[in-house]
Amino acid sequence: MELALIDAIGPFFRGYSRRVINWSKIPFPHLATCGPDRERQWTEIRAELAVFAGKVRTLGFNAASLDDVAHLSLHPWFEPEVRERNAILREEFRLCFAVLRAAGLRVFVTSDFLTTTTAVDAHLRDHLGAAETWFREVVAAFFDDFPEVEGVILRIGESDGLDVSDPLRSRLFLRTAAEVNRLLHSLLPIFEQRGRKLIFRTWTVGAHLVGDLLWHRGRLAQALAGITSPAFILSMKYGESDFFRYLPLNRHFFRIDLPKIIELQARREYEGAGEYPSFIGWDVERYARELREARNVVGFSVWCQTGGWHTLRRRAFLQPEGVWIELNVVAAIRVLRDDLSVEETVGEFFGPERAAGALELLRRAEIVIRELLYIVEFAEQKLFFRRVRIPPLLHVYWDSVFIHDAVRRVIAHFVHDPEEALREGEAAFANFDRMQVLARELALPEEDIVFMRDTFEMILLARRYYLLPPDPALERQIKAAKKAYKKRWPRSHRQRYRIRTSLEASRLGRRTVSWLSRLLIRRQRGYRHVLDRVFTLHVLSWIYRLFQVRHRKAMPKFMRKTAMGVDSLFR
Repeated sequence: MELALIDAIGPFFRGYSRRVINWSKIPFPHLATCGPDRERQWTEIRAELAVFAGKVRTLGFNAASLDDVAHLSLHPWFEPEVRERNAILREEFRLCFAVLRAAGLRVFVTSDFLTTTTAVDAHLRDHLGAAETWFREVVAAFFDDFPEVEGVILRIGESDGLDVSDPLRSRLFLRTAAEVNRLLHSLLPIFEQRGRKLIFRTWTVGAHLVGDLLWHRGRLAQALAGITSPAFILSMKYGESDFFRYLPLNRHFFRIDLPKIIELQARREYEGAGEYPSFIGWDVERYARELREARNVVGFSVWCQTGGWHTLRRRAFLQPEGVWIELNVVAAIRVLRDDLSVEETVGEFFGPERAAGALELLRRAEIVIRELLYIVEFAEQKLFFRRVRIPPLLHVYWDSVFIHDAVRRVIAHFVHDPEEALREGEAAFANFDRMQVLARELALPEEDIVFMRDTFEMILLARRYYLLPPDPALERQIKAAKKAYKKRWPRSHRQRYRIRTSLEASRLGRRTVSWLSRLLIRRQRGYRHVLDRVFTLHVLSWIYRLFQVRHRKAMPKFMRKTAMGVDSLFR
């Protein structure tokens, strides 16, 4: 494979003290641009970047990505203070690019369409043609100013999170596949003339008509119609949803002949973010085997730091605690590029003396992840709401475990064999005793396994709450366990999961959940003629907007304030 790409943003989070960190992009407001803090911070960033670059290059990666084009632009439409700050960022990033290139890594820079400021918005006035022209000017000038950058990774289906406080903010701008196609055709000549690569990501959060680009065959075909440029590379997550288990390989890999790369995540944002072993090797092995039948797969992109809103903050290749993330990075490149087996990869990582024990530990952790973190019966179902495939994991999201009565009603509706689900969870939890012994014998961080055990004990209690009849004794046990968990893992010692409980009976009855499920959720990719094309995609948007105006605070804060907010689902 030609391209072995890895994100290199970890050093830019050094010293970032915000409690909940948005790992989706470099926190630009955190970067110093004046005074003694500037020299100190950027010296430390470059030193860590050199360490990171040296390690990943040794593994075989040949390219790295950083964020982003807008913060390195001096377009005259930007406010003077934005251009002044960007001028300083350009100086510092040029040195960072040099660090990566000195290590033998090609440099790619990300970009959203569209990232603007108040002044730019006043010029554009939401006109697509004006936005395309302005963006072409920004990209062309960027390439002319930074000849060392080999390409741009373009994202059109997600914007900055609601927590981003920066005059430069990205927002969703494109609404249809035709608009995406028009943008790509207008941009590609710039890349071709300068010998650069445009890596186009299909990821979307489900907003607007183009929100199903990730899985809809016709939508992607329309977006890519007429694209034949040698400068173009298509980049897709492995499944039809985010980085979860239980997802089959996206069929777009077999339908599209254009050069393409597969996106993988080593720091599993929904599976502990590196706080405990969540090994991806066997999944990668399966995807690699299937990709042999796909045409024109030219590489892969591994996320070792990017993704999620977390209090969890381990950084790969920069801290000893990053061992579980680094193991996943090694598994990705060895399996995909070098065609090694999981057993060979684990033997290389841990050494021949520890290989057998490490494999046993990882197999047991795999069982715990697949059968206790996920509820197998629910995870195996193919469910769609509006333009998105519903994730196979609902009750644990990023660093939060939800023990809510409303969640209980939903899960109970989709899990028809609760006894089997409970047996699976209990049996999976029984692996922890042996996992602790193995970690101790292998001189691996045993505390990580203990932390995993205590966290998954809360998840097991949540499963009992979801699937057993209401029981005041169980509710008291959950409250006591939550208190003990917080005491056992004080934040002064270690960041932990947030256990979000709401045990009061919700207004959602069984019949209501069943009726809403039949109305709103479908089990096939294609849209139902009336229910979806008329109701869930259009009428429901109007209903939601009315609800939002009148009852916005009735929505849980987590849904309103995190990432792009739930609003994006109804655009």
